[in-house]
Amino acid sequence: DLVDGVCIFPGQDKELEIYDVYDQYKKAVEYFSQIPDHIKIIIGPGNHDAVRQAEPQPQFPDHIRSHFKYNGNGNGNGNDYGNITFVGNPAMVNLDGVKVLMYHGRSIDDLVAEIPGVSYQDPTTAMVEMMKRRHLSPIYWSRVSIAPETHDHFVIDRIPDILHCGHVHTVGVKNYKNVLLINSGTWQAQTEFQKRVNLMPTPAQVPVVDLSNLKTTMLKFE
Repeated sequence: DLVDGVCIFPGQDKELEIYDVYDQYKKAVEYFSQIPDHIKIIIGPGNHDAVRQAEPQPQFPDHIRSHFKYNGNGNGNGNDYGNITFVGNPAMVNLDGVKVLMYHGRSIDDLVAEIPGVSYQDPTTAMVEMMKRRHLSPIYWSRVSIAPETHDHFVIDRIPDILHCGHVHTVGVKNYKNVLLINSGTWQAQTEFQKRVNLMPTPAQVPVVDLSNLKTTMLKFE
């Protein structure tokens, strides 16, 4: 998720400092504008973002992307967002020949609930199940709302080099049959809602991948 959103879970309003979701995006733009231009950024939506909740999710609409045109990285003309590229959820991107399948990861909730041994504390256990089934959201009509489209966007028909998820606020890194599985965690400490559901996040830990050999280093900002 790019922002916390509003009314996402019970009692969230008591923990927010910014109560308007569009003001949250404006604050995010302030932070992204501090990233040097030579660093390329790819942004996809999650379930806290102001896009449709049914998956697959489209990229951010114009009225959200427009904020990023004036953050100092783009020149404000046309669809120029400088060093930022917007994608939907899920999305396959190519990074110097390395295929990265990006999926926010909401189906991890379903996999944790239905498959023994799959846990939030090790999100790669759920990602292994995705790869085994060649499908990002293999359980229909559960917690993940799936849009009735003619094409199944969750089928893993092209095997990626990296499967990158998020959603559950815990970090995980594992290699499964030559596919690097990464869940990139969060910047947010445990919320009251997470305490109630017994979820312990691992904030401020960033997996960094060397694309030449797919070796992963953890940067800890604690």
